[in-house]
Amino acid sequence: MTFSRRDFVKTSVLGAVAAGVGTQARAESAAQNSPQEHGAHAGPGKRPIIICANNGYAYLENAFSFLKGGGDTLDAALQVVKGPEDDPKDDSVGLGGIPNEEGVVELDACCMHGPTRRAGSVGGVRNIKNVSLVAKAVMLHTGHVMLVGEGAERFAVDMGYPRENLLTENSRKIWLLWKQFNSTDDWWGPGLDDPHWQPPSVKPQAELWKERIKNLQAHAAELGIEPARQLAAVRKVVFPPTGTIHCSALNDKGEISGCTTTSGLAFKLPGRLGDSPIIGAGCYTDQDIGSAGATGSGEENIKVAGAHSIIENMRHGMSPQDAGMDALRRIVRNYNGDMNKLRFVDMTYYILRKDGAYAGVSLWEGYSAGNPHKIAVHDGTRRADVTTSLLKGYSQEFPPFPDIPEELKKNSEYLK
Repeated sequence: MTFSRRDFVKTSVLGAVAAGVGTQARAESAAQNSPQEHGAHAGPGKRPIIICANNGYAYLENAFSFLKGGGDTLDAALQVVKGPEDDPKDDSVGLGGIPNEEGVVELDACCMHGPTRRAGSVGGVRNIKNVSLVAKAVMLHTGHVMLVGEGAERFAVDMGYPRENLLTENSRKIWLLWKQFNSTDDWWGPGLDDPHWQPPSVKPQAELWKERIKNLQAHAAELGIEPARQLAAVRKVVFPPTGTIHCSALNDKGEISGCTTTSGLAFKLPGRLGDSPIIGAGCYTDQDIGSAGATGSGEENIKVAGAHSIIENMRHGMSPQDAGMDALRRIVRNYNGDMNKLRFVDMTYYILRKDGAYAGVSLWEGYSAGNPHKIAVHDGTRRADVTTSLLKGYSQEFPPFPDIPEELKKNSEYLK
């Protein structure tokens, strides 16, 4: 039994809309109240300190030692984000990133150096693994701030960064599975912000879901995806993931820098840029105030200039947490509080003030129960703090993914 992506969406998307109506009142209420602080330190904190997205947790120790020993703040932040860029198992950035719809990995990054008040950015870069370092090279070796596409790639080669194939076997097979399943439905067409967009109203059918999952899993097996990874591949095909890492670093002298790097939205249209290479959206650092960055729905963050808005909020006296919550409320405002749309959006901000105060805030609590959004922190003690969310509950993937039947979970590395 074969199903196209269009059939999949038409017959099973958004059965949870009815449930969303029940959560709407709770979400709107939560948006109007001050949440409890989780991943936040409101008063002056410790210095030096590094904060980052949780996929940088494993790389904090060495970077913190470097920073504490007198290393430059931007170089410390770059040490953190370079780890996932080099890791072929992290398919959100760098080597092994999930490709665009043509099967080509395109990477974006930006950085800001507080002490010298400089910035660099690259977008849509192919064949170069460490685009975060290339963004720094743009800052150091050109009179520009941003280079994109073929020009950015040539510049990277001129700077000594080798061309290499960034598409790993694992990512290639996931792309092939998506290509076969995608049919005529992809990122073309109106988005959530289109005023005429309407969520499908057909409720999911449990048995049909099981059949579809098994069908996709069978295709994954035919493509040679190992059994333990098949359900994870299925999930990425049905719900193209976003993946990014941001890091900000502050030394004991009060110098601060930040950077963000990504492979962008999976199976995106070639040439698509999200928020990560956009100074003021995916990352913004002001030596007088602090540094902020983002992961999540890039298009939504661009529209509110999230990182810059947060810094400006802190400039006018808001705490890191309140500054981040205000930016999240702007995203909610852009959809007029429509939970039928907002439940498909998510955003996490990582905020560091010059005095060491920090916060991790997110639109929703996480992707699912037991899988909360986190901010990784090292100020002498390395830890991963749960973020403070604006809305209570979990973001909903599009289309909604059902509970995986137990017989399919067995012996699987399926990631919720």
